[in-house]
Amino acid sequence: MNKQFAVIGLGQLGSSISIELTNMGCEVLAIDIDLDKVNDYADVVTQAVQADSTDEKVLLALGIRNFDHVIVAIGRNIQASILTTLLLKEAGVKEIWAKAQNDYHEKILKKLGADKIIRPEVEIGFRIAHLATANKILDYIELSKDYSIIEIEVTDRLIGKSIMEIDVRANYGCNVIAIRRDRSVVVRNIGELKLKHGDVLLIIGKSEDLERFEKQGV
Repeated sequence: MNKQFAVIGLGQLGSSISIELTNMGCEVLAIDIDLDKVNDYADVVTQAVQADSTDEKVLLALGIRNFDHVIVAIGRNIQASILTTLLLKEAGVKEIWAKAQNDYHEKILKKLGADKIIRPEVEIGFRIAHLATANKILDYIELSKDYSIIEIEVTDRLIGKSIMEIDVRANYGCNVIAIRRDRSVVVRNIGELKLKHGDVLLIIGKSEDLERFEKQGV
């Protein structure tokens, strides 16, 4: 059974999340108070509904508590964002992600029990800064304050070697979780796979260990 998501707010963030989740095969209920936005995505997602997410009766009528994951992507209306998050928590939604406009908004959402806070501008800025200062890293995703995932292209010194030979875990404290080769991603039995030109390693670890691997390992 496909995962069921509800996305509340069809601004730039909410619409892009809705489209990508749909492309991934998920069932998506998109909610917005603006009928024009709802109509724009009616043929894109599983279901698009015009509704006021600050109305508890409306949320319950939509069966919001039955969704695996609800994302509150409301834009500038902080009051609506806070009230919506509160109602979702009271309804017993298992996983709530919410977009925050600023530090104070983030603190309130956390106190209300949001499972993850989305700060697009902060996250993108952090990501761009790391990419700009790293010579070999293709992509950088922060998982927490301590741990991140990087994508790094195999260099000449690694071509022909296997993951076991490189032994990233023992030497750098990181783990290679997958190899992107051509248009596919290899995740099984990668230990003995010989690396070749164009391969991209997906590596998880502490940020300082990843930085050390980027400088010394490749």
